[in-house]
Amino acid sequence: MKHLFKPEVAKGIWTLLILLLVIKMSWFVVELLWLPTMGVDHSEESRAKALYYRVKLSPNDGAVPTTKRPVQTAGSIQDIKLLAIYNASDVTVVTVEYKRATKVLAKGETINGFVLEGAGSNYATFSKDAKTYQIDLIVSRKGEGSIKSAQTSAASAPSADQIQGEVIDAGDHKIVDRSLLDHYAKNMDDIYKNIGIKEIKKGKDLEGFSISFIRKGSPFSKLGLQRGDVIKAVNGQKIDSYNAAFDVYKNISNINNMTLVIQRGKEEMELEYEVN
Repeated sequence: MKHLFKPEVAKGIWTLLILLLVIKMSWFVVELLWLPTMGVDHSEESRAKALYYRVKLSPNDGAVPTTKRPVQTAGSIQDIKLLAIYNASDVTVVTVEYKRATKVLAKGETINGFVLEGAGSNYATFSKDAKTYQIDLIVSRKGEGSIKSAQTSAASAPSADQIQGEVIDAGDHKIVDRSLLDHYAKNMDDIYKNIGIKEIKKGKDLEGFSISFIRKGSPFSKLGLQRGDVIKAVNGQKIDSYNAAFDVYKNISNINNMTLVIQRGKEEMELEYEVN
């Protein structure tokens, strides 16, 4: 059989291939150990974002200015003055002055956006926008504020001559001078100095108010009311809660006629009044 290649030629080819392989491996080692990693083949594009960035500061190299949030203040709560506090067993009523006008507030009522939350012995608390504000009672020159309770004594009551206005008996009704109503609308303390009111309850429910005393010679003594009378309604509105009673009080300056329903003993009767 005739061979295609001579053994010498085949041996020479294998020797050449092995030599080329050794040279290639040697060059790879030299390139890996000593040559710098430069050139197109070694450059890679990085898509990772830098963790830090350069910031250009102001010319004086100062810190970047920050925006300050506006500081919330009590606002017009400072314009509200606390003049008087009335405390009963389950009610708190205060008299305040705002923009030179006097207003009576029960718990939960609002003045200039501030809600009356309660009161202590010499202060009242209001709330607005989830914040609480406290107003101290204005102390008079004698060192006493106007703090009253349901058991207010009539010893310090003003005389009838100090109160302007009259109540005239017209037979089937009484005529009340409007100036008298205006006086009591602005001076709640004088009401409790001339007439005493106590609660009538059935269990825990408030059913009305009864008259515990009437100061002799006061305008209230001329209204036809007597001690022990139970006030049931005023102008058709039932007086079975403090809110109902103070609603009548707050609007008393605007009425022209008033019908008072009272319970006297076992008899229910109406008292008529004309305001002029």
